[in-house]
Amino acid sequence: MLSADAFAAFEEAGLDDEQKLAQVGHRFRDTVLALGGSQHPMKVFTAFRGREPNTTALLRHNGLAA
Repeated sequence: MLSADAFAAFEEAGLDDEQKLAQVGHRFRDTVLALGGSQHPMKVFTAFRGREPNTTALLRHNGLAA
């Protein structure tokens, strides 16, 4: 669920917009990759996405939701 929701951040930025993708990529690097296991995973994910994870992207990526 976390990986699908994280990838959705890149999709929401627009996979064809290199500048926005770079911004999301930097935010991912500075939160998820940089903080890693040094903090609780929910805190790290929330720092990246600005919210708690949800199942919407996972369901959509698996063809179970529109």
